[in-house]
Parts: sequence; C-alpha cells; structure tokens
Amino acid sequence: MIKTVFSKGKLVAKTGNEVMAEAMHQIEPDVVAAYPITPATEIVQIFSQFVADGVVKSEYVAVESEHSAMSATIAASAAGARAMTGTSSQGLCLMWEMLYIASGLRLPIVMAEVNRAISAPLNIHGDQSDTMGARDSGWIQIYSENSQEAYDNMIQATRIAEKAKLPTLVTTDGFIISHCMEVVELYPDADVKAFVGEYKPERYLLDTKKPYTLGSIDLQDYYFEHRYQLAQAMRDSKDIILNVAKDFEKTFGRKYEMYEKFMLDDAEIAIVVIGSTAGTAKVVVNELREKGIKAGLLKIRVFRPFPTEQIAKDLAHVKAIAVLDRADSCSGAFAPLHADVVSSLYAAGVTTPKVVNYVYGLGGREINTKHISEVYEILDKIASGAQNPANQVEYINVRKK
Repeated sequence: MIKTVFSKGKLVAKTGNEVMAEAMHQIEPDVVAAYPITPATEIVQIFSQFVADGVVKSEYVAVESEHSAMSATIAASAAGARAMTGTSSQGLCLMWEMLYIASGLRLPIVMAEVNRAISAPLNIHGDQSDTMGARDSGWIQIYSENSQEAYDNMIQATRIAEKAKLPTLVTTDGFIISHCMEVVELYPDADVKAFVGEYKPERYLLDTKKPYTLGSIDLQDYYFEHRYQLAQAMRDSKDIILNVAKDFEKTFGRKYEMYEKFMLDDAEIAIVVIGSTAGTAKVVVNELREKGIKAGLLKIRVFRPFPTEQIAKDLAHVKAIAVLDRADSCSGAFAPLHADVVSSLYAAGVTTPKVVNYVYGLGGREINTKHISEVYEILDKIASGAQNPANQVEYINVRKK
C-alpha cells in the first residue's frame, strides 16, 4: 500500500478487529451471520453491538456453529441480500463444505478472516495455515499488512465480490494485527456507502417475477463446464480487482495493486512474503540499502487469484529470492506460496533467480529483523555463487531437536 494523498477522513487509534467491524458498519450489509472464535470474535461482536444499538439496519443472525454461519450467509446471499460473515482457524475449517458451495453458486459473500493456526496442538495465535488450506476453494483471497490495509481491503472487497460474482475473504494476522492498536484513517460513512454502492443482484431466489433454480444436481453433462466457468471468473477477477483499486485511489487517495514492490526494481536479492511480516522486512531492506546492498521485497496482497504473469516479470531480474511461508504443506515438495512463485517463474521461462523456501512463524512464533537479516545474508551469498541450502524447505526460529 502506498499513501499518495490524505483523503477527508479522520485519524483514530484502533485495532485490526475494530477497523474491520467499522468497515462492515459503513458498508451496512443486509445480513451478517456468525459464530464467535478467537481471535476474530471481536469483529462480529462489535458489529452485533452496532445492530443492537440501531446504528445499522442489518439483520444479525447468531448461529450455533461456523458451518451454520456460512450456511445462513449463503442462504441470505442467494435470496438477494448483501451478506457478510467473519471467522478464523478451526471456524474456517468447519465451513469447508460450505466454502465450495458459496463459490460454486457464484455468491458475492464477503468474509473478515483472522489468520490463526489450526489445531492440533491447540493454538490461538497467528499463522496462515487456515486460509492457505482454503486456497483452491474458489474464494478471492486478499491479505493485509496492517490495520489500514484491513479496513481498505474490506471496503474494496464488497465491490470486487459483487462485480466478479465470487466470494471474497479479507485477512489479518491473528493478534499481530487483530488485537494491536495503530493509527488508522477512517473515511466518512457517506463516502464509503457511495463507493460500495447499492447492491442490485442480477437474479435472486426471492424475485418472484424471474424465478430460477439454484444449486440443482449437476452431473456429467454440465458440472465440468460450470467448474470451468468458476475458474475463468477467478482469472477474470484480476482486472476487476485492479479497476476497483483505481477507483479507490481516486476516492480515498490510497493506491493498491495485486502486490506491492518495495525497492524491487533494481534489487539483486529479494524476499516474497504475505501479511504483517512485510512491515518487518521493509525495515531490514532499508537498513541493507544504507549499506549499499541491493535488497528488495515483494509483498503479496492478492493471493487468489494469483498474479502469475506479473510476478514472473517483476522477479525475473533478481539473482536470489527467498519465499517466506507462514504455513507448511507437510506433504508437498514446498510450502504454498513458494510453489506458486516458482511455478510462475517456470511457466514464464524465467530461469535466472535462485529460489529458496522458508517456513516461519507457525503458531505465532516470533520473527524479527534479526531473522530476516539472516535470510538476506544467505541470499547475498547465493547471489554471489554459493549453493542453495541443503534442505528443500528451511525453518526460521524453530527448535529441531
């Protein structure tokens, strides 16, 4: 995210959960159905208070589980409502079956998702195992480095989902962003409402003048075609995401892309990362630049759809790259983000960069500037001719014995 000019908003100190709830308040969806789970509980708790106080006219549905939360949200969206929900970790896992139904029915649901480790062992702190596990469920995935981005992404997600006819989730890193307070610029309610606009679905189940069937059985004759259409809609959504970002910049003065390049254009070594760790890495990049080392950073904002061609182009000149994953595949050759980055380079015929994979921060384990500096030191050696690390996947700040 690049700040270009100040809009006519106000500066306030709020947590990531608070600003996501504030975005929902300003959007004022017709229906929100949710079940509480740490560390996302506050988002729907705060929003439910807005409903109770009459601040919004939304219908809040308190359900008995996250599976029911997504089921109710799907029903509301299919009926023609602008519908939203929120969850985290095991809650997202309990929604698994319904995630595919939401995308397969092309319902523009928006979810506030707080990244958290998946049990077992039980852990309530942040890593990205939950949403990485849902990466192929047909949901657009937008990640946030800080609370400002979480707020901005929620506002943009509403228009993106409704234009693409795809469910969209916006994430923050659990506790690191969700519960930490920062200064955030909030925009006037009227401006946000005008930006997202009134929701006018092309068709919906409660439209008695244009009845249609939704969710019928779909066997060999047409299932393949409908799944192809879903995949094509995801590919086409890249242009929608960028167009919404351009309108957002015109309205609120903040510029967004599919990913952010930080001192990358002339970089010889670079890290690719998602989420709050990008902010820590930027500090290290600035320090290395002061020493004359051409370090850079590529921060993924939109993980699904993955910006394959663009990333290959922007990383082609880099000599050595470290892809930092806050999730582990356990059974795959590499972790999820690394697999997509390397596949993108290979598909584009880019063979110059040497790419290494690091897994970090599982269960909220600390990653600091020292850890990231050590990664850049290894990249500098690789760029100068040293061999890649012996292991396919290296682990940062973990006890191996």
